[in-house]
Amino acid sequence: MAMTPDEFYDHARAAADGELRLPLARMTSWDVSPFEPEGLRVSPLRPPVLPEPPRHGEDPADCGMCKARDEGLWFTDHWRLARVEGVGVPLALMLYPRDHYDLAELPDGLAAEMGVLTTRVVRAVQALPHVSRAHVYRLGDGAAHLHLWFFARPAGQLQLFGSWLPVWDDLLPEYPADAALADATAVADALVASYGGRRTPTA
Repeated sequence: MAMTPDEFYDHARAAADGELRLPLARMTSWDVSPFEPEGLRVSPLRPPVLPEPPRHGEDPADCGMCKARDEGLWFTDHWRLARVEGVGVPLALMLYPRDHYDLAELPDGLAAEMGVLTTRVVRAVQALPHVSRAHVYRLGDGAAHLHLWFFARPAGQLQLFGSWLPVWDDLLPEYPADAALADATAVADALVASYGGRRTPTA
C-alpha cells in the first residue's frame, strides 16, 4: 500500500540523523559531481505541506507563459521555442505549447507532435560542432504551463556529463550571448528546414 505524505516523511526521518539530515547521496561521490563530499551537508528534512501551494500560472489568466505565447525564436501554430538567457552551457532552450496545457492535459495529437519536435530539437542542437549532447528535462513543479528544457553539453567536457549538468550550468560563468544567439538561430533554421514553422527575423 502506498504511503501517505506523513508516512513518507516518517519513513525518511528514520534514515536521518538527529538534525533530520539524510546521508549524502551516492551521486555526490560520482566524478561528475560539482561538489566535494567533504564538508557537504544535506538540508534538514521538512514536514509535508498540504494542500500544496499553487504553481505559477495555475489560472491561465495569470500565466506568464501564455502571455508570452508570441515570444521566442521559432513557432508553429501550436508550439514555440525560446532561448533561455544567462546560462553557463553553450545553449539552453525551452519548448512550450502556445496554448495552456500541462503534460497530463496535452491532447494526443499535440503529444505526438511534442515527441517529434523533441527529437528534431535534439538533432539540431547536437549538430552544433561544439556540442556533444542535448539533455532534455521536464520538471513541472514550478509552473503549470508545460515547458521542456534542452541543455547543450559542450564537447569534451566530461565533468559536465549526465544528470549534474543543470547544476554545473548554474555554477559556470555566463556563456557569451552572441555565440548562444547564433547557435539558437542555427537550431531554429534547422527546425524550419526539417519540420516547418517559422523563426523570428531577429533570431
